[in-house]
Amino acid sequence: MSFKNDLKLLLSTQNVLIYILNSEEERLEYNINLMIQQNIKKHIYCWNFIDGYYNNPNYFNTALRNPLQAIEFIEQLNFPISTIFLLKDFHVFINDISIIRKIKNVSRCLKQVNSSIIISASEIQIPDLLKDFITVLEFPLPNDNEINVELQRLFQIMNISSSVYSEYCYDLILAYRGFSIEKIRISIVKLLSSNSSIRKLINNIWNEKQQLIEQTDILEFYSVDYSFENVGGLILLKDWLNKRSKAFSKQAKDYGLMAPRGILLVGIQGTGKSLVAKAISGQWQLPLLKLDIGKIFAGIIGKSEERVRNMIRIAEQSSPCILWIDEIDKCFTRLSNYTDSGTTSRVLGTLLTWLAEKDKPIFVIATANQVLSLPSELLRKGRFDEIFFLDLPNLAEREKIFTIHLMKFRPLSWMKYDIKFLSKLTDKFSGAEIEQAIIEAMYNAFYEKREFSTQDIINVISHFVPLSFTDKVNISAIQNWAASGKIRMAS
Repeated sequence: MSFKNDLKLLLSTQNVLIYILNSEEERLEYNINLMIQQNIKKHIYCWNFIDGYYNNPNYFNTALRNPLQAIEFIEQLNFPISTIFLLKDFHVFINDISIIRKIKNVSRCLKQVNSSIIISASEIQIPDLLKDFITVLEFPLPNDNEINVELQRLFQIMNISSSVYSEYCYDLILAYRGFSIEKIRISIVKLLSSNSSIRKLINNIWNEKQQLIEQTDILEFYSVDYSFENVGGLILLKDWLNKRSKAFSKQAKDYGLMAPRGILLVGIQGTGKSLVAKAISGQWQLPLLKLDIGKIFAGIIGKSEERVRNMIRIAEQSSPCILWIDEIDKCFTRLSNYTDSGTTSRVLGTLLTWLAEKDKPIFVIATANQVLSLPSELLRKGRFDEIFFLDLPNLAEREKIFTIHLMKFRPLSWMKYDIKFLSKLTDKFSGAEIEQAIIEAMYNAFYEKREFSTQDIINVISHFVPLSFTDKVNISAIQNWAASGKIRMAS
């Protein structure tokens, strides 16, 4: 149900205290006024701390700088018809005991005449004594249609051809998702005034969006230039992903294709799970947002659930995008419910519900090393489109991995290294361990002031103890579980 319908229903069913969480009070007030004019026969009185009541000439400046008097005014007013009282930033004053008592008293009068108080607030601060009286709504940021209308208006004001806007409108609307109307106005005027091309304008918008995301301290915006060419092996996984590379395009939407939900990548450490996440972002040309799962649980008790809701809201505002949840097994395990006060269970419940019900074009990539410890609810079909197992690379994959890294370090002379022999020596090595062996060989040769050779890499490999030997029991258990057919193989 839309915000408009939700609010209309609340106003018509005697909900006398409505708390609207928003960052755009001007747009909120405009939408409430528009709804009243079109659908509901009610008066509206607006109040803020500096001006008092300001939209009715009979009561201009009443309750100026006096929040208690603002409630007393409602109590004393003789309601001719149903009325809405929009109180801006009132969450700052609502914890005062005298205001709490006055709100409780006036709520009985409001219910009798089907009137309501709407508190417009930028954050949730509801005292325990009022929680049973208040209904909370969140005012969403502009949808695609609102962004389109605003951009058309701005382009018209700046005398830019409508044909130019038509050519780039889809990309512009996509880029401005997650911006408030005021931020769109400031951004478009600033960028168009610089006489940049529309394509450069769109790139600059993504840079601005990156700054907004990083200010949240929950999600990190990754700028990546990887592709599937940077990933050695994993043929089956790459084939699955290639078939969905255009799934977020306008053509796919017009075709009626549902956007893919996401994948869970599980397997041994160092087999390329994080690299795949970056490669998907580069290959699909979608922004990559990385969730620092530790920050969800850091800080004040009781804030974790709010943080995960904020994370979901930011990701949806940035859609279409890729959300990368790295090492999800570090926080969500089968034992979590017994080691905390239920916070992990509540956060997991919120995340699982969103994964199952999300309708925004967000491709979720979750990675895990200890898959056997993950809650069974996370592995159930419907959370992700597919679960892939990334095993240690085989001989052909090791050859590709050596080639990729040697081409990166020595783009002009990589072919002089005996890649086939090195690949045979590194049986049961992960991709990350192969890269580390090359780097170690380079350090040794650099110390001796010479170019590194195949023999340098061989010397490192001969002393290298891979994880497959130091953690043989756990790795064998994961491989046996994958071999049982409960999961799809990446290669």
